[in-house]
Amino acid sequence: MDETLITDEPFYRRDGFDNQRLCVVPRPQVEAALGRAVTRRMTVTDVGYFPAASGHRRVRAKGAPETIVILCVAGAGVVRIAGDGYPLTPGACITIAANQAHEYQASLDDPWTIWWIHVRGTDVAELTGPLLGIPHPLTRLRAIEGVVALFDELVSLLERRQSPAHLLAASGIAWQLLTRVVADSILPAEGSPLERAMHFLEARVDSNIQVGELAAMVGMSPSHLSALFRRATGSGPGAFHTSIKMARARKLLDTTTASVAEVATAVGYADPLYFSRHFRRVHGVNPTQYRAQHKG
Repeated sequence: MDETLITDEPFYRRDGFDNQRLCVVPRPQVEAALGRAVTRRMTVTDVGYFPAASGHRRVRAKGAPETIVILCVAGAGVVRIAGDGYPLTPGACITIAANQAHEYQASLDDPWTIWWIHVRGTDVAELTGPLLGIPHPLTRLRAIEGVVALFDELVSLLERRQSPAHLLAASGIAWQLLTRVVADSILPAEGSPLERAMHFLEARVDSNIQVGELAAMVGMSPSHLSALFRRATGSGPGAFHTSIKMARARKLLDTTTASVAEVATAVGYADPLYFSRHFRRVHGVNPTQYRAQHKG
């Protein structure tokens, strides 16, 4: 591997890669965007696509001023952050925080094909960082097609022009792209114990399920299951089940003429008055008042 290719500057090999796509926003335009009301929250500075990127390697001992997101769609490579190594294979996506020392390189035998983005802004660290409970920077996307489509849309946009309006549109696409990646980091994988527990609760909106019963069904302790629920939803299994019940109650109140007592029974409340009090705590109004509100 040619060590002369390792630099702290561009994110690509000096001679590039066949059929690569690459957009670098001039830094004065980046600074101007970061000074505007909307794009200061997130501005795309660089974005691209490197297919079969043989020889691709970067070492940044002091990190980069932007947050970097890399999605591998084929081949393989490795990313090292603060001494920890993360293998990237198809479907894997990694986030590297701004100013965080890192290095990465494509596999010598099976070089990766990647989409990547650099972003800056006031909200980037909060969106991609530990405040959302993401335990580590690597996640495996359940379906990459949607994220790849957003990458392609973003590159196509900035290939055409990089006016303030285009940078604003790019910010919106980047928000959607990153939130999809973050959601995949938090939400349960298909067939996981947490996902099975959620489906079980969703299918039993008219019942009351104890946490111990739910945990036994998916083969883990109540405390572990509760911790997984809190990370994925912000609350425990009971609150998650209540949110499902309230969603069903709202739908019945909005789309049927069922009485409040009938709605209460349909969502697992034997006492209509208790249901009404609970509904008020969640919505700020009782079921009758909610039904009377004009919507849409």
